[in-house]
Amino acid sequence: MTLDITRRRESAAHLVDIDIDRASNVAIGRQIYLALRQAIVAGRMAAGVRLPSTRAATALWNVSRGSVVQAYDMLLSEGYIDGRPGSGTYVADDVPMRGRAGKENKARDPAVLCVSRAAALMLSTPALEPPPQVAFVPGRAALDEKSRAILTRLGHRHVDAASGIYGDPRGLPQLREAIATYLSAARGLRCDSERVVITSGAQQAIDLAARTLIDPGERVAIEDPSYPPARLAFSAIGAALTPIPVDGAGIQVDILQQSGTDIRAVYVTPSHQYPTGSALSMARRMALIDWAAARNAWIVEDDYDSEFRYDERPLAALQGIDEHGRVIYIGTFSKALLPGLRLGYLVVPEALVPAFRSVRAVFDRFPATFHQLVVADFLMEGHFSGHLRRQRETYRTSRDTLFQFLQERTSAHLKTELPQQGIHLLAEPLDNLIDIEIAEAAGRAGITLLPISPMSLLEKPRHGILLGFSALSERDADIATYRLAKVLDAI
Repeated sequence: MTLDITRRRESAAHLVDIDIDRASNVAIGRQIYLALRQAIVAGRMAAGVRLPSTRAATALWNVSRGSVVQAYDMLLSEGYIDGRPGSGTYVADDVPMRGRAGKENKARDPAVLCVSRAAALMLSTPALEPPPQVAFVPGRAALDEKSRAILTRLGHRHVDAASGIYGDPRGLPQLREAIATYLSAARGLRCDSERVVITSGAQQAIDLAARTLIDPGERVAIEDPSYPPARLAFSAIGAALTPIPVDGAGIQVDILQQSGTDIRAVYVTPSHQYPTGSALSMARRMALIDWAAARNAWIVEDDYDSEFRYDERPLAALQGIDEHGRVIYIGTFSKALLPGLRLGYLVVPEALVPAFRSVRAVFDRFPATFHQLVVADFLMEGHFSGHLRRQRETYRTSRDTLFQFLQERTSAHLKTELPQQGIHLLAEPLDNLIDIEIAEAAGRAGITLLPISPMSLLEKPRHGILLGFSALSERDADIATYRLAKVLDAI
């Protein structure tokens, strides 16, 4: 069968051959989707090409309208086509992976390239680039109209504020002061502006901590399972990783205590463990601090989404109860404001300030001025607390909606608990289902899920899938959970 797809403004036809196999177990809608996607990725359908309406396609391809809708819906969710109200459906301008497949596979072979061991590690590991922005992608931020208007106004205020001189590698004094004030009040930190270091997001903060504290070959303990980019940051500088299991009360400090005396640092997410969602108990918090003090070791505390606790006040930070100066605290505005701002920060012990300042200067001399000024005003003028209140309520609604749909549609296959904190939930497979297989099958249905077993270094990893609910509308949750239920029923 041949599909004749033309531009509205051009007469040239773009022909795509599709062999509809009506005896196949693959749904006709999916056959159409696969053929169109291949044609788009290969460049046979250029950006801006208009697809026929679903009604016209039904007659053109001799298929049901439902099959066409299913195919278009999957292409839309994955970013291959765009719907323009009142105009039609078109091939997207920015198509995922167009023309890159063959070249990229060859380029990713470390044996072909003369690169460092760190670069080879990155090439052999799943990419850190964000997945398509579809339902369940973790870490998205939803900006309400009031906050958007305030940030726009502040941006106009500072649009000409770029300085002609180099700044402090730690960041602008006013932003560091605003962050220190916020953290002292909201998170119970022991800090002042001199100990705050601004970074380009939390990932740079983790990398900065690794480079400043760890020499190649030294041992670093990490939670297991753990946040993959953090694990990569320590591996890239040559650290030897020691996985420490996590249970319902967080990292198992007793196992850490028995893991040798040469561990230089431990990376933890104590307020909301990534990815399992557990919170580190107070008894383990105190034991962890005592361990670090006794071993002269460092604790890298990643407090990535502590602002979002829905039924109680956020848990106090580990750094706030540390009387020995062993905690390096990491925070970010990517979850609470926007990922595009690229602003994170560290709070470091006073004795380490000169070292962090010097290493920070090697990265990119100093943070970009414009975004710092905007966020500093947003904090100092008191907008942040109101923004967080609105955001929590939005995310609470998204969380509750997603949880209800999952309970109604997937409870036969997934065990899901309502999270009290964070912007994602963990669903654990039942009946010995494998999380990677679920994620791969879901991906073919246009759903992005993150399996957690690859986040583990232990011999018998825990299985589960992460589903992000920030910036998730009720409509998207409805459609995505319906598809997920179909996927699970078919496995």
